[in-house]
Amino acid sequence: MNHTPSAAAPQRSSPGAPAPTTADGPASRFSKASAAAVLVCWLLVVFDGYDLIVYGTVQSSLITETGWGLNKATAGTIGSMAFLGMMIGAIFAGRMADSWGRRRTILGCAIVFSIFTVLCAFAPNAAVFGALRLLAGIGLGGLVPSANALVAELVPTKWRSTIATLMMSGVPIGGSIAALVGIQLIPAFGWQSMFLVAVLALVIVVPLGLKYLPETLAPASAAGTDAGKARAVREPSGFSSLLRAPYLGVSMLFALATIATLFAWYGLGTWLPNLMQLAGYNLGSALTFALALNLGAVAGSVITAWAGTRFGPVPTAIAAAAVAAGALVVLVTGPSVTVVYLMLVLAGVGTHGTQCLIIAAVASHYPGHLRGTALGWALGTGRIGAVVAPQVGGLLLAAGLGVNSNFIAFAGAAAIAAVLLAAVGLKLKSKLSPSSTPSSTGAINV
Repeated sequence: MNHTPSAAAPQRSSPGAPAPTTADGPASRFSKASAAAVLVCWLLVVFDGYDLIVYGTVQSSLITETGWGLNKATAGTIGSMAFLGMMIGAIFAGRMADSWGRRRTILGCAIVFSIFTVLCAFAPNAAVFGALRLLAGIGLGGLVPSANALVAELVPTKWRSTIATLMMSGVPIGGSIAALVGIQLIPAFGWQSMFLVAVLALVIVVPLGLKYLPETLAPASAAGTDAGKARAVREPSGFSSLLRAPYLGVSMLFALATIATLFAWYGLGTWLPNLMQLAGYNLGSALTFALALNLGAVAGSVITAWAGTRFGPVPTAIAAAAVAAGALVVLVTGPSVTVVYLMLVLAGVGTHGTQCLIIAAVASHYPGHLRGTALGWALGTGRIGAVVAPQVGGLLLAAGLGVNSNFIAFAGAAAIAAVLLAAVGLKLKSKLSPSSTPSSTGAINV
């Protein structure tokens, strides 16, 4: 596809920012300025991971110390509020990033997330706390698809899958930080201190974003030129484009696979510390198990980045989801503590690795003018799994079905994800767009 510089001219740029790219394709080289922008996006993804685990670290304190009258079922519902916000944010921010530009969307989402997360520390009751988590989730949910869309445009095509997967290592690293910080902060300063940490995103990462993130505008929103208008006519964008040929089938499969994967990943992230406490471990030990899960996910980001490049993101994702399902089934058998740690590491590798690879596959399969929307669609609808998982976990415990019922539910979700991803692989092999070319779609082997 021909590039028209005037059609992609940014409205804003910053001195330290890499040269803006269009949404048509990735940069031809990976400059130091682009690397700085990718690093800022990665730091923002770290806060997504921190938020995943932070509620799990404070959940017991909210039930026992606040006097809000919470039980396991209502605590699960409150845990779902942030994920509901993430679903809303992911769906609309992806579309906004394609229309308004990645930079403005990313920074706006980061500011919203930071402010409302800090306010959670001052919530007077469960209703206000849940509402603040919902609003923070809207900002947080918009970060990942917008950041991934931007990163996909800053790196060469051959590195896109690897960088997209490695960037998502920020999620388990953020979760690991939450577990480590929680061991120290909660006993000393109370659960509120865990939410005050989000002020760091506001005072450190957002200013870095203002300096280093470039503005990229989708062709459909490029201002004023005849070439930009003609390209917008040829390349319709928006959700309607995803939900019709040739993208309908694969878009639905990506969404369903993401729902199943996030059900397992966010379910574990939300409930694991509490589940291990119910199994007889103290808070410090329970958070150590959460740390094992997240360290496994960090390793999974690296392993799946290599394997995804070597074998393709979809085949590797199928294997990763199967590993997660198997590891969680082993936990049901009541193994030794050493085996529990090992299985949690493998569960982290599998669940988070699967999600990283889905993002890499989506970023590579769709053309530039749909990339942000496609990522928002997959991650936004996928958050349904994240919303439902904490509630299901709480209801299973409230029904007296025990800790193992949660592990069985999350293992089943991982197995379903593997099946759905196998269907994605078959779909991509059997039905490719007739008009697709490597330069117009950015597709890689899947």
